[in-house]
Order: sequence, then structure tokens, then C-alpha cells
Amino acid sequence: MRINKYIASCGVASRRKAEEIILDRRVKVNGEIVTELSFNIDENKDVVEIDEKLISLSENYVYIVLNKPEGYITTVKDQFDRPSVLDLVTDIKERVYPIGRLDYETSGLLILTNDGDLTYKLTHPKHEVDKTYVALVKGHPTYEELKNFRDGLEIEDYKTAPAKIRVVDVNEEKNYSKCEIKIHEGRNRQVRKMCKAINHPVLRLRRVAMGDIKLRGLKIGEYRHLTKEEVEYLKGIK
Repeated sequence: MRINKYIASCGVASRRKAEEIILDRRVKVNGEIVTELSFNIDENKDVVEIDEKLISLSENYVYIVLNKPEGYITTVKDQFDRPSVLDLVTDIKERVYPIGRLDYETSGLLILTNDGDLTYKLTHPKHEVDKTYVALVKGHPTYEELKNFRDGLEIEDYKTAPAKIRVVDVNEEKNYSKCEIKIHEGRNRQVRKMCKAINHPVLRLRRVAMGDIKLRGLKIGEYRHLTKEEVEYLKGIK
């Protein structure tokens, strides 16, 4: 099995992220650093480590949904030593990782698992899974600005896919609006960049759903295991 697929199958990260980990010289096989992306693993014999920690294929898959607080990163390592969402699930004995990311300032729904195949599937661009956010934005978007948001925006070197946005509340006194936003792309800080592009920067951002998966009353920092039906739903996404 190719090493990036093995890492993904262990639930560590998506295959694309696994390639970054390999190239960063963080992977050892039988005590030797491996940087070749074409390297093959014998899962019955080879000992594989990432950051000096042993990884292995898991028979016991775990699927949880976390209500991420602001001020937590969704990666394992951070040069600024900021707290990670993994610090919130230390009583889960299996080594789990987030499906996708939420940025440091954003709160809300985050799915974590050790099922590498599901992670790969749900982070692949061809799977258009709606992600629903509630955003407090500065000012009050006009009809034209909302239309531009829905149609797609030129951001940096790409145009965003069509998205959904609706204003659900307006505070005239404090000059902000609450919007519900749905996108199916997962580019870095995309919702924030899209709101800025229509001149209404995000003041606070929270993800409330991923497809049909919802928080269901979870308090900030709490998590729950996905139900059997929810897991089957995620695996059934085409």
C-alpha cells in the first residue's frame, strides 16, 4: 500500500495532507525517515511512525461531532503552541483527526474520525456537501451584494462556486446583520473572504451543520458520537 494511502487509512489525515506530512520529514518506517511519496508499506510487517508516534490500521472506527470553541486550531502541530481541538477529546482512546478544518477564530461543528477512507471521500472536491454557517457581518448587505455572493465571487486566483446566503436578522443600532450561509467548497477562510469581497467583513462565524449532520444541542467544547444513521448518511454521500 502506498504510504500516503496507508496514513489516510490509519485515520491520520487525508491523502493530500499525508503527502505534506511525508515531505515535511515527519514519517519514519522501521526507524528511518521516508520522504518518497511512492514508498510502499507492508501493513503486516512495517512499523510506521509520525512525529515519533506509532500509527496503525484501526479495526475500531470512531465518529464524533464536536462543537469547536473559538481559539482552537484544527491541526495537530502549531508553531505558536495554541490549543488544538484534539485537547478537547482526550478521553477518546483512538487517534482521531478532523474532517476538513475550521479556522482559529471560527466556532461550531467539526467532525472527527479515524476512518481515513471517509475523510478522503468527504474532503475530495467532487463531493458537494453543503456546510451551513451563521455569520455576524458588519453593515447590511444589499440585494445586489447578496446576488453577487450567490452567483460566485472572484477571490484571489479563483472564482467561488454558487453559494446560498440569506439575512435572518438586522441590528440597526449596532450596524450588523446575521446571515445564514451555505457553501460546498472548503477553501481556506472562504466564508470570511467572500463576506469581505462584498464589503461586509465577518465579525463572528459559527458552523452549524455539515450536510444533514447538526450539533443537536451540544454546548461549546462538548462532543457526541455520531449515530449509526448519521454515519451511514455520510458514507452514502455520492
